[in-house]
Amino acid sequence: MLKRLCMIALCGASLATLSACVVAPAAPRPGYVHDGDRDGVPNRYDRDRDNDGVPNRYDRRPYTPYQR
Repeated sequence: MLKRLCMIALCGASLATLSACVVAPAAPRPGYVHDGDRDGVPNRYDRDRDNDGVPNRYDRRPYTPYQR
């Protein structure tokens, strides 16, 4: 009986410890298309990558939405 209680306590302690673990994000899948501003147009074809209203060719920093 004591052995069983010790096993239950040990399992409960290990579950409490594992609940604080952080899982790393998965790597992008092959064929994944990056869309930095989440406007539905992949960055490869997006004429305004940061969605700040200035086209990339005139934007000094095309990946920063806060600066024009």
